[in-house]
Amino acid sequence: MTKRERFMNFLSNKPVDRVPVAFFHHFTASDEWGKGLVDEDIFRRNIEGHRTALERFDPDVIKIMNDSLMIMPLDTSFVKTAADLRNIQPPTPDSPYGRKTRELTERSMAIYAGNEAFIYATGFSPLMVLKTSLDPGDQPDPRLPRFLQEDPESVMAALDILAKAIMDLNEMLIKECGVDGIYFSVNNQNHYIPDDLFTKYMAPVEIRVMEHANGLSPINLLHICGYHGRGNNLELFKNHPAAAYNIAVYAEGVSLSEGRKLFGGKPVFGGFAQDTVIYTGTREEVKKATWDILDECGQVGVMVGADCTVPMDINDDRFNWVRKAAEEYAASH
Repeated sequence: MTKRERFMNFLSNKPVDRVPVAFFHHFTASDEWGKGLVDEDIFRRNIEGHRTALERFDPDVIKIMNDSLMIMPLDTSFVKTAADLRNIQPPTPDSPYGRKTRELTERSMAIYAGNEAFIYATGFSPLMVLKTSLDPGDQPDPRLPRFLQEDPESVMAALDILAKAIMDLNEMLIKECGVDGIYFSVNNQNHYIPDDLFTKYMAPVEIRVMEHANGLSPINLLHICGYHGRGNNLELFKNHPAAAYNIAVYAEGVSLSEGRKLFGGKPVFGGFAQDTVIYTGTREEVKKATWDILDECGQVGVMVGADCTVPMDINDDRFNWVRKAAEEYAASH
């Protein structure tokens, strides 16, 4: 099978010659994330990291890592009350952030010229954009949940503004930059927004963004971002319309087969913790972990990966170990 045939069979819940493999990691340190607008060296290293990684592992599916830009920047320094959120002004595709996003995407795609794998751009939900600016880190008294209780209409107005900006960015990435789809990142880790309020206010906006992306491409993926004990209630995302779902098996304590049932039989991917066996295990331990995953969930509608990004200093050759293990599993089952 070609990479595209295999991946489309995965998305269609059809048999494959062996399951595809999808691991991703950042190319710059966490204290450099989002600094590509002001530091050209960070921006360059972000792009060139794709080239270095490709020398070790030829991916089954490509995700452009936008570490140096990351989540859409948003000025909320003026926000004192929920009503102030109505005045946020997210970046447009013609803003410095939008232009840098285009440049990063196109230059990274050029590295993969001639590679038949599908290429995804990283996207983030309106909630993640707003939370990152309004409540960075672990605040003892986060403002956004309080604002949502006090003035949900103002919070919704802000989310609508952000949704439009994200849709415009996604349209640029797919229509103009030529990516095949959006790898859409969402989360509500550790019940940051109470579940009932998330379902009422947040989920509809995220679904609207995804439906817009689905109108541009039929193969968008949903990354439910959980890691290192920061879990999500997966029930909150079961109506998000994606072609496949990345669930954090270890952060959420939900197996791939259980996740597939939750999402109505749709394809799922993941299975490895971020920084244990895949990062430090021997080749035999990686093989055993891969076989254990496939024993649990089978080989149809499954792609092997991790809860979230693996450490940036990982040896990318380890992903070849997983792929070889998947080939050997397919040959013997």
